[in-house]
Order: sequence, then C-alpha cells, then structure tokens
Amino acid sequence: MEDRDLLVDMRRTGFIGSASPLSARTWVMLALALVGTGCRSPSQHRRKADTTAYKIIGDTRQQVLGKAEPFTIERPSDILRRRLLVEQDLPRSSEASLGTDKLKPPKHWPEEDFPAAHPSGDVNWPVEPNKPLRLSLNDVLQIGARNSADYQNQKEGVFRAALELDLQRNNFRNIFRSTANSQLSTDTTRDPTQTRLATSGSADVTRTLKNGMDLTGALAVDLASLLAGGAGSSLGLTGDASVSIPLLRGAGREIVTEPLTQAERNVMYQIWNFERYKRTFAVTIARDYFTVLRQMDSLANAKANYRSAVQSARWSRRRADAGRMAEIQVDQAVQRELSARNQWISAEEQFKGRLDSFKTSIGLPADAQIELDPNDLAQLKERSSELREKTVVSNSEYQPSESAPPADAPVDLVPPSSVDAGPLEIEPSVATRLALENRLDLRVAVGNVYDAQRQVIVAADALKAGLNLGGSATLISNDNDGRLRMDGGRYSALLSVDLPIERTRERNTYRTSLISLERTVRSAQTLEDQIKLAISNDLRSLLESRESRKIQAQSVVVAEKRVRSSQLFLEAGRIQIRDLLDAQDALLSAQNALTTAFVNYRIAELELQRDLDVLKVNEKGLWTEFSPEEIKHGSTT
Repeated sequence: MEDRDLLVDMRRTGFIGSASPLSARTWVMLALALVGTGCRSPSQHRRKADTTAYKIIGDTRQQVLGKAEPFTIERPSDILRRRLLVEQDLPRSSEASLGTDKLKPPKHWPEEDFPAAHPSGDVNWPVEPNKPLRLSLNDVLQIGARNSADYQNQKEGVFRAALELDLQRNNFRNIFRSTANSQLSTDTTRDPTQTRLATSGSADVTRTLKNGMDLTGALAVDLASLLAGGAGSSLGLTGDASVSIPLLRGAGREIVTEPLTQAERNVMYQIWNFERYKRTFAVTIARDYFTVLRQMDSLANAKANYRSAVQSARWSRRRADAGRMAEIQVDQAVQRELSARNQWISAEEQFKGRLDSFKTSIGLPADAQIELDPNDLAQLKERSSELREKTVVSNSEYQPSESAPPADAPVDLVPPSSVDAGPLEIEPSVATRLALENRLDLRVAVGNVYDAQRQVIVAADALKAGLNLGGSATLISNDNDGRLRMDGGRYSALLSVDLPIERTRERNTYRTSLISLERTVRSAQTLEDQIKLAISNDLRSLLESRESRKIQAQSVVVAEKRVRSSQLFLEAGRIQIRDLLDAQDALLSAQNALTTAFVNYRIAELELQRDLDVLKVNEKGLWTEFSPEEIKHGSTT
C-alpha cells in the first residue's frame, strides 16, 4: 500500500482528524524536518559551501589586512595554457591536459553542469597559430597568477582552511537530524494471514554551548497500522530532553572553544601565508624573467663575437697569403673562431633551456611558442649606456699625465660611497625594523607561540578530575491524540566523577606540550634571526651590484678602447693577432658582466622589498613597489 493510501486510512480511522492543535503542529514540524534534510542537490551544497567560505575569507582579510580584495578558487577554464595547446597544436596526453571541464563525466557524476566552462581571463594575450606569443614582465606576472599550479594550490589552501573553520563553528550551532523508517511484515502463521506496516520517524536537535554545556532534544513517532486482519492502529509519541554540564575537566570557554579558536587563527595564518607567497612568487618570476633576458643578451653578444672572430680569421688568412703575417697567427685566429662558435652554440642552447624552464614556472607548456619582450632589459641597458657615457676611468694615474704617481707610492683604498646609492639602499637598522614590523611569516611564527601556549593549558586541563552534571527527561504518549503529558514521563539526574588516578597518557601529553612550546619559541627566534640576516645580505647585494655597475661600465669602455687600439696596432704591424683576440674576449666578458650587474641590481631591489614584505601584489599578480618616502609617513604596511 502506498503512503497516500496510508494517510487516507489514517483520516478514515480518525488518527489525524482527532489530533489536537499541538499534535498537528508537531506532525508539520516533523514532516518539514524529514523532507528538508534530503531536498538539496550536490550543486546546492557546493554553492552553499562556496558562499560560506568566501564570506569567511573576505571577513578575515578585512580584519587582518585591512583591505578587501576579490578572491576565488574558480579560475577561467580557457586559460592561456589551454589556448596555447589548442591554437599551436601542441602534443597532449589526454583531455586532462585541457582542464577539468573537458573531462568525460564518469557514471553517476553528481553534477551535470560542473565543472562548467568559464570565460577566459587571459584574453589579453591572443594566440595566433605558428606565431610566437610575445610577453612582457607585466604579462608573465598575470599569467603566472592564472596558470601556475602552485599558485592555485596556495589559493585552495586558504579556501580549505575557511571550510574547516565553518565546520568548527557548526559544532556550536543547532544540529538537526531526522530519520524515517517503514517496515512491511507478513505473518503467515495466523489465519487469516496478517500484513502489517509499521512507520516510525524521529527528529532531534543538539546544541553545544561555548561553556561546555550539551543540550539535546528529540521527538520520535511510532505509527503502527494493521492493513490486513481487521486489527486497529496505534500511535506512539516520545519526547526526550537531556543536558550535560562539565564542572572540572573540559569546563570553561577557553577549553571548549579551543578547536574553534585554532581554526579561526588557521584561516588568518593561511591568508598571511598566501599574501607572503604572492610577493615571493612575483619576485621569483621576475628574477627568472630577467635571467632569461640576460641569457638572451649573452646570446646576442656571443653572436656578435662569433662574427668578429670569423672576420678576424678571414683577415689574418688574407694577410698570411700576402706574406705579411706568420702562419701561426692564422692558426690562433682560427682557434679563436672555433672557440667563438662553441660559445655561440652553448649560449643559444642555454637560452632555450632557461626559456623552457621559465614557461613551466608560470604554468605554460614547455613546448609552447613563447618569446619574451626585450624592452624590459632594454630599459636597463639604456641606463647602462647613460652610465658608460658618463664613465671616466676614475683613477687618473692610469691616464697619460706628468703627475702620475710613482709605482711605489702609497695606495689609498677608497671604500664605496653612498653618493649615488639607489632609493632602496636605506639604513640597515631602519630596514630591519621595517622587516620585523611587516613580515607576515613572522606574524605567523609569533602566532604559533600563542597557539602552543594554549595547547599547554588544554593539556593541563586533561589532568583534572572529571565531574559532570547531567539530567534527562522522557515523555511518552500512546494515546491516539498524540499528546505528551508531564505526569507520564521519566526523569533522571546524574552526577558522574572520574578520579584522576591513571593519567600517564595525559601526563606525557602535557610534558610534550611544554617541549612543543619551547620548539615553537625557538622557531620564531630562528626566523627573526634569518630575517635580519636576509635584510643585511640584500643591502650588501644592492651595494655590490651598484658598484659592479660602475666598475663594469668602466671595464666595457676600456675593453672597447682596447679592441679599437688593437685593430690599429695590428694593421700597423706593432702587435700580433693574439693581442686582438684577447681584447675581443675581454670585451665579450665585460659586456656580459655589465648586463649581469644591472640585472642583479634590479633583482636585489625586488628581493629587498620581498624580504621587507613591503611589495604589494594584487589579485591579478601585479605589484606596487615600495617607496622609501612611505617610511617618513609611517605607511609601510
């Protein structure tokens, strides 16, 4: 018999019609509880989880960072990686190479529309078949934030911490549960055969208060109806309520809410770690980007050097054929040509390797057709050209002069000055103070110390005796009106004591918590020392790179002059071909060293801002650099 037939039978026999208003409301509430718990689809549950987690993340970001910023773990499906694979027809192993939304859903997949294809967030970089895609520094920063797998993992770590916090909060909410059972039984030992349908349902609510009190209320309905055999029907209604209050062990808001407190702090830590990661990621991408450009410049220098070596070998061959140069000098020029060719091939392969490695670091296929915009390096080289134009060999004693000091004259070593120091070459004490104020990982480390202190308190609480006060009430009604009567109930009170006789496990846990506290303090101290060391090294790198720029600019000027002079002297027969070849080698080394010095200085600026935690990176992966003027106004965070 179907359920609607059962309801008709209940109305006919008067079970529903004779119910009191209280009983009717009870039935309605029970029906809503039974139906409401199972009516949500997986997609609705997912959207509810997203809404809750994003709100937690938004609120926590505002609290710990003082700013709101868009945050989502749903990245566009048509990212640049996919479009490169498709448009450039790159090899791929399966549909997984293109993204989750391209996978074939297996049998019983819960959501037909998930994962759905999202509009591309990388439309700023159109891909053309059989044509390399040129990317600038700003481009690769944004692409890395979209395509990097590690970047996505970091974002999902924040999201999962928010879900864990929601789960801990749920422990202090009203928890509703409901069940329903129907049993159909047939008894053939009787005459006539009897068939019976028994239906029961229950609904309960529990609530844990933050002082440790547990409250439980339950309502159970047992409806038995004989559908055959001519027997009657019965309706049973049971209500239960219980309370449990810890008085010693496990009592107190700090002990009860410790998992919730830790979950809240974990969300805060994850947000701090993600902000720190964004800055580290951006600087790492920039360093790799400039490293590839530096290798590109070295390749260009190697090409120019190879051409020069070929020309020198040809020139020496003609001079030797004319009897104006010894054959041994021709051999030297040929050896120089072969060496230059080897350097050129080596530089080209190193460039390709670094470029492929860089592609993977920003989440793109290693075989994608990508080229980097050399304009970012050109800007640095413009500064080097300006420096070279202003360069005059500082030590005048090396210039032709009647006043040149004798060789045995005392030599005064002049240390680097701060006259031409960059804006980020600030005082070490000021830099250290900025780092200690702004480093987010240090905040996490200090927070872990307070967490370890709370764990000591929780472990000490477990050493106490257990003393719980409880009570329960059960009301039962077997009447057809379904009323619960106070005079027909059972009531009980309980006081339980657990004496702290055996506490070996708890004792060891308490001692371990003290050791963990010491370790956590040492970790914070170590990180603080490492930060100070990193800041000192960054400032030294800035100074060294700045001085290296000047030295290498002078070296390039001298090397260029040496090549020009060697060519003239060689044509005049005053030197040998080896002298010109040495001068050309020196020029190549000086050119590469000058580019390296400028790149190193730029990277040192970024690394200092990273280690100070003053480099601001937005949700797109783009940065806003720190201005030392902010120190005067106190706005360094």
